[in-house]
Amino acid sequence: MANPHPIQYPPKENHFHQKDAVKAGIQGAMIGGGAGLIASSVQNSLAKANVGAMGIFTRSGSTIASFTSVATVYLFTKDASANLREKDDTLNVTVASFLAGSTLGLRTARMPRILGFGAVFSVVMTAFDYTGGSLRGKRTEVPGMDEYERKEFMRKNRRRPITETIADIGEGRDIKPPGYEERRRERLREKYGVEISPVSANVE
Repeated sequence: MANPHPIQYPPKENHFHQKDAVKAGIQGAMIGGGAGLIASSVQNSLAKANVGAMGIFTRSGSTIASFTSVATVYLFTKDASANLREKDDTLNVTVASFLAGSTLGLRTARMPRILGFGAVFSVVMTAFDYTGGSLRGKRTEVPGMDEYERKEFMRKNRRRPITETIADIGEGRDIKPPGYEERRRERLREKYGVEISPVSANVE
């Protein structure tokens, strides 16, 4: 069944909205820190020796630091790169992923591993973003529109004229478009032969 209201995209324009890279970095630190805390807790619970609750920080605290640093660097660099380039595309993900992966490899203190971690992380995240960035499949892309503009346009494009809505659900039940009272009086006159005169609330 064809869509009666096909999406009509606007002509290509390049309007970039600046992003708050610092805020993104803070959010990344909170998300990464929380994920690292969970991972460290799991590691601590699986330890053969009884290291106590503080082992989350003393024994496997590096896991928390790694998760926090990777998430912070990735989200901050992604938005900072977009702001510098004034483009919101896959290249920002590539740069951010490489730096985040390199951060993960810093703990090895070996340059080949640092570059290797960065390259692998960059390839995986770039491919994921390029193919839609979602397990549900590739989203509809509009050239020249960033995510903010796309969502705003989709929200406005999905609005239906009030006349179509009224035609579908009908009048009455507190739905009183312009001219409703006149049409109501006409329907009553045709169906029951009753003539209803409008009553004015103003005292003359």
